[in-house]
Amino acid sequence: MEQKNGLLNGVKVLDLTRVLAGPYCGMMLADMGADVIKVEMPGKGDDSRSNFPIINGESAYFMNLNRNKKGITLNLKSEQGKEIFRKLVKESDIILENYRPGVMDKLGLGYEELKKINPAIIYGCVSGFGHYGPYSKRAGYDIVGQAMSGLIKNRRRRKGGCSIGRFNGFSPGNNQHHLFMYWESTPTYRQSI
Repeated sequence: MEQKNGLLNGVKVLDLTRVLAGPYCGMMLADMGADVIKVEMPGKGDDSRSNFPIINGESAYFMNLNRNKKGITLNLKSEQGKEIFRKLVKESDIILENYRPGVMDKLGLGYEELKKINPAIIYGCVSGFGHYGPYSKRAGYDIVGQAMSGLIKNRRRRKGGCSIGRFNGFSPGNNQHHLFMYWESTPTYRQSI
């Protein structure tokens, strides 16, 4: 395995995220030197693989958000896929996922189960509406957040109509949160306080 340089050199991340906010978080960790393994569904992969622009048969959108990552496919609904995933968890520092709340628990791969395998694991969930409350089961995409917050309405074009903002305000915060959680769990941090 090629050794990366960077602040997070040696940190191992399992990235089960897809579309935007989660992959962006994983991308930033990879850009800082973490060894990020993107885990995708066999036969389909990340939904954003079909996003435009397509250059040389590949989605530039997907490639940008998943740069510096390694990739594997695992069927987490099969026992074989779950077993491979559990082995990867044992060797990892951080897990990122952005499924709807409860999906990982239904698969038998939620935080409570995975911390039995690796008690030091940091489990990062990216969710548009949180894991409890009236909207928790709703899918949270950037466009939904912009619409619900009024951002789209406030970005009107001069000749009418609305404009979708180029704003991804939640992902950098997610990334920093996961990074601080990791740093706080290291012996270096504990020795410094």
